[in-house]
Amino acid sequence: MSSLFAGVSFAAPWAWLLLPLPLLVWWLAPPHRERVPAIRVPFFQRISERLGLTPSAGAIVRGRRLWQLVFGALTWLLLVTALARPELEGAAVTLQKPARDLILAVDISGSMEQEDFVAVNGARQQRLAGVKQVLAEFLKEREGERVALIVFGSRAFVQAPLTTDLDTVLELLQQTEVGMAGPHTALGDAIGLAIRQFESSEVTQRLLILLSDGSDTASRMSPVNAAAIAAQRQVKILTIGVGDPQGESENRLDQETLTAIAQRTGGEFYFANDQQALTRVYQQIDALVPKKIDSETYRPHRSLAYWPLGAALLVSLLGLGLHLLSRRHWPPGATP
Repeated sequence: MSSLFAGVSFAAPWAWLLLPLPLLVWWLAPPHRERVPAIRVPFFQRISERLGLTPSAGAIVRGRRLWQLVFGALTWLLLVTALARPELEGAAVTLQKPARDLILAVDISGSMEQEDFVAVNGARQQRLAGVKQVLAEFLKEREGERVALIVFGSRAFVQAPLTTDLDTVLELLQQTEVGMAGPHTALGDAIGLAIRQFESSEVTQRLLILLSDGSDTASRMSPVNAAAIAAQRQVKILTIGVGDPQGESENRLDQETLTAIAQRTGGEFYFANDQQALTRVYQQIDALVPKKIDSETYRPHRSLAYWPLGAALLVSLLGLGLHLLSRRHWPPGATP
């Protein structure tokens, strides 16, 4: 795209090749000839002899006044300028679109009520409260990514669909309480629900972070089978255990299942028993699967073609007005 001066460019600069077209027509095309009625004068020969003229067959090419040539050339120049499509180029605009979709699946079963999660200051706090604090910092670094939040207990629910509105996701996470989805743990259902959320995703990198403190006790589908389906859908699962591997019954952290889920999709299993460990886990996740953002930069263009078109119309109307005005002052029988 060529540019004549700063800020203005022409989308069709080839139109400038049309500028010499009128001159080529004038030089190469023969003058227009037209037969018109005439009056035969019997003594025309005698008049011609008296005037010293030698009559011959032919046509009269009407001349053009200087102002007519100027108006015609200016009109043609403006029309060609409009055909070249002048555009005003704006400032560069960068659009960012996520190259990765991320789903956080957080266990809120009854066991997350236990206060054995060690905070940074060494104090013990509720497992879910500690997870919320670390997840809040993790979400603040997800700028440019689409994030969804799934909570699960006896059943799995979508708390927030895939969105770039991270403030809303964070707010919904803070409103989540233990037991809202039932007292048991449905790992397989949470994975299946995440797979359905990814069906609307158009990006190639799909990541599920599954955080749980217990073993699967309520799923309608085996977690490992659900992970196999996720692998077929190109969904990578990273699992994080925050419970007690030595616990009793469903409160016992099933590391084997969480490890199998991650490995089936090419992911990793992490064990985090306190806030510092969980923070390090998210740092490792960022290093293992770095954030990706696709950016597209463009400059908006506003068409200016209507300006030369409007000017060409005004010049043409002005030339026509002058032509009609000058004809009123011609003597009768004069050739315009």
